[in-house]
Amino acid sequence: MSPRDARGGEARGADPRWTLVVCILASSLSFVDGSVLNVALPAIRASYGVGAAEVQWVVNAYLLPLSALLLLGGALGDHYGRRLLLVIGTSLFALASLLCALAPSLPLLLGARGVQGIGAALLLPNSLALLNAAFQGEKRGRAVGIWAGAGAAAAAVAPLIGGWLVDHVGWPSIFYINLPIALGAILLALKFVGESREPGAGRTDYAGAVLVTSGLGGVTYALTLWSATGRFSQPAGVTIGAGCILLAAFIIVEYCRRSRAILPIALFAGRCFSGLNLLTFLLYGAFGAAMLLIPFVLITGGGYTPVQAGLALLPLPVLMTAASPAMGALAMRVGPRIPLTVGPLIVGAGMLLTRLIDADSSYWTAAFPTILVLALGMTIAVAPLTSSVLGSVEEQHVAMASGFNSAVARLGGLIATALLGSVLGRSGPAIYPPFHGAMFVSAAVAAASAIVALTMLGGVRMKKT
Repeated sequence: MSPRDARGGEARGADPRWTLVVCILASSLSFVDGSVLNVALPAIRASYGVGAAEVQWVVNAYLLPLSALLLLGGALGDHYGRRLLLVIGTSLFALASLLCALAPSLPLLLGARGVQGIGAALLLPNSLALLNAAFQGEKRGRAVGIWAGAGAAAAAVAPLIGGWLVDHVGWPSIFYINLPIALGAILLALKFVGESREPGAGRTDYAGAVLVTSGLGGVTYALTLWSATGRFSQPAGVTIGAGCILLAAFIIVEYCRRSRAILPIALFAGRCFSGLNLLTFLLYGAFGAAMLLIPFVLITGGGYTPVQAGLALLPLPVLMTAASPAMGALAMRVGPRIPLTVGPLIVGAGMLLTRLIDADSSYWTAAFPTILVLALGMTIAVAPLTSSVLGSVEEQHVAMASGFNSAVARLGGLIATALLGSVLGRSGPAIYPPFHGAMFVSAAVAAASAIVALTMLGGVRMKKT
C-alpha cells in the first residue's frame, strides 16, 4: 500500500471510522492514567512509606519524558510511519503499566512510570496525525470533536473506577485497566488503520531530544528537592545550574540545525505564537497544580475515600464535555482574545475559592463551587486556545505547533508538581495552610496568563477545522 498524499495521507483500504476508534483508545491511555493517579497518590505514598519528594516523582517521572519527547515522537512518526509509532508507543505503555502494577519498590515504579511517559510521547502525536490523515474538511472537524469529547468522558469516568479499585482491590489495579485498552488499540490498528508518513521527512533530532530531556530533568529534580525540604541546598543549586546549561545548549543546537531541528526557533518570531505558548505554560501549570492537590487534600485532610474524591471532581469533565463545542463556536465569532483573557481569570477565581475547603467544610459549600468555577474557566479557554495555536503559524508548521503546545502544557504541570512538596508532605489538618498558599500562588499565575492574552494576542487568528 502506498500513501495517498505527500502530507501523511492514509494508506488505501484504511477505514476512517476504525481509525477514529483506534485514536480514541490509544490516546485515552494517557487521559485515564493521569486522572486515575490523582486519586491513588495517597495510597501509593502509604504503601511505600515515602515522603513528599518521592510522591512528586510518581507524577513527574511520567510527565518529564512525555513533555520532552512529544515533538520527537511526532517527527519519528513522520519519518518511519505513524501507525508503526502508535503501535510501538501503545505497546510500551502497556508493558510499563504492567511493571507499575507489579513494582515491589518505589524506584522500580518510577522507572516504569518513565517508560509510560516515553510510550505516551510516541502514541499521542501519532494518534492525532493518523486522525488528521484519515479525514478531510468538515468530517475532520467532527472527528476531532468526537476524539476530544471521548477523552473528556474517559477523564470523567476514570477517577470513579480508579477510586473503587483503590478502595476494594488496591492501587496496583489502576494500572491493570490500561492493558485491555492498549491491546484493543494495537489489534485494531494493525487490522484497520493504514500506514501514513511524510515522504522525505528527516527531522529526527536525537541530540535536541537528549539535551531537552536532560535539562528538564535537572531543573525538575532541583525544584523537587527545594520544595520538599524547604531550603535550596547545594545539590539543588548544582543540578538546576546544570539543567539550565543543558537547556541553553538545546536552544543553540536547535538554532544551528534549522531545517532538521525538533523545534524550529523561527516559529518564535511571531509574537502571537510565543504569547499563546506562554499562556499555555502558565494556565496549565496552575490548573495542573489544582487538579493534583484538590483530590489529594480531600483524601488526606478531609477523610474522603478515593471514590468520593473521584466523584467530587466529576462536575469538571462533565461541564467541559458539554460546553466546549459551544464555547469554540462563540470564540470563532468574537475572536480568541476575550475568552483567553476571561477564562483564566475565572480559573484564578476558582483557585481562590479553595480557601473555603478546610477540615470542617462540606462538599456542597466548598469543594463543589470551587470545582464548578474552575470548570467554567477552563471551558471558556480550552477550545479558543487550541484553535489559536493552530492559526498562529503557517500551514506547513501546524503539526509542529500543535505538538509543541501540547508539550508546553505538560511542562507546566511538570514544573508545578515539582514545587508542591510543602503540601504533599503534610496530612490531616496541617495540610490546609500550605494548600491554601499554593492555590493563592496558582491563582496569581492564572491571572498572569490572562495578562499575556490581553497584551500579546492582538493579531492572532482562529484555525477553522
